[in-house]
Amino acid sequence: MTLLDVRALRVRGAAGHLVHGVDLAVGAGRRVAVLGPSGSGKSLTAAAVLGLLPPALRATGSVRLDGEEVLGVPAARRAARLRPGTVRQDSAGALHPLLPVGRQLALPVPGTRRAARTAVLETLRALGFREPARIAAALPSELSGGQRQRVCLALALATPSALLVADEPTTALDVVTQAGVLDLLRERTGPGPGRALLLVTHDVAVAAALCEEVVVLDEGRVVEHAPLEHFLAAPAHERTRELLTAARAVERHLPTRPGASAGARAVTS
Repeated sequence: MTLLDVRALRVRGAAGHLVHGVDLAVGAGRRVAVLGPSGSGKSLTAAAVLGLLPPALRATGSVRLDGEEVLGVPAARRAARLRPGTVRQDSAGALHPLLPVGRQLALPVPGTRRAARTAVLETLRALGFREPARIAAALPSELSGGQRQRVCLALALATPSALLVADEPTTALDVVTQAGVLDLLRERTGPGPGRALLLVTHDVAVAAALCEEVVVLDEGRVVEHAPLEHFLAAPAHERTRELLTAARAVERHLPTRPGASAGARAVTS
């Protein structure tokens, strides 16, 4: 079953087109990476899917989510199941600075205040927090970057949508914290949990660690679309080869991370 179906997506600004006819699809319970360098159009593609494009930009084409056309419908006007959970690079900006994180996590939880608090503490514990009550009482500014990112993941998982969109979710994190966030994304998406993942990243290793399929963008266009194994073993486009070469050069200078996935290890092969 196709959960997200993007066809001929174009995004235009005052200076011209920024995204040129992007096609991609995400099946239920699948993980797909949109990979490309800065300025390739990957975050604009994600924003169109989420209904978060700036007013100055105009999108045409089609974005169907769970069978319904949502392109041009702002996130606030969509039904809850058509608002994907979102994890962004800027975890501080994604959280209300003056509300304790527990209150923010409780907002989408139905039922009594007591039931909501119990659910929040269980969620925080499941995401690896050893002191969930202390985390729930803290303001976002009192948490580390990795802690805030896990809170953002908890918020994203509280949505009823079957799709999670993660836009550069590990870029601002140190290597150890990054590995922890990737582990959580792996545990909470895919065939087992049933929630699909659209990962937006410039990092080949992150894409390889999580996803089964890769869509490569360059200057607003899809230049390669392949299963992960084909992408790593036989890249067909020059931009893809450049991304892989750069990733391998970086990985050779880093120690092997315990528990790294086969896909991530294959980047260096």
